[in-house]
Amino acid sequence: MSSLDPLRDALRAFAAEREWERFHSPKNLAMALSVEAAELLEVFQWMDDADSRNLAPDAKAAASEEVADVLLYLILLCDGLGIDPVAAAERKMVENARKYPVDKARGTSKKYTEL
Repeated sequence: MSSLDPLRDALRAFAAEREWERFHSPKNLAMALSVEAAELLEVFQWMDDADSRNLAPDAKAAASEEVADVLLYLILLCDGLGIDPVAAAERKMVENARKYPVDKARGTSKKYTEL
């Protein structure tokens, strides 16, 4: 059982109560996810790196709202596609460790194809 299962189940119930399932095609959810990710990005627009690491309270609250939206849409998308997001992320971490070995990747932002 994934640690996200209770949240997924609550999202299913929320959508069912409103009869929204018909709108939750993978295409629509992927688009909504992209929109929410852009709204998260907007919180950081025009900030320098230092400010982005030390958000003012109002910016942190806005980022929190958008992070929640991104997570909720991602969970809905994964549910619709039958993807366990935690298992997928764990697999990706293994793949990234292979692509970015510590001895080659430490301290650099180069893509794995450039290491």
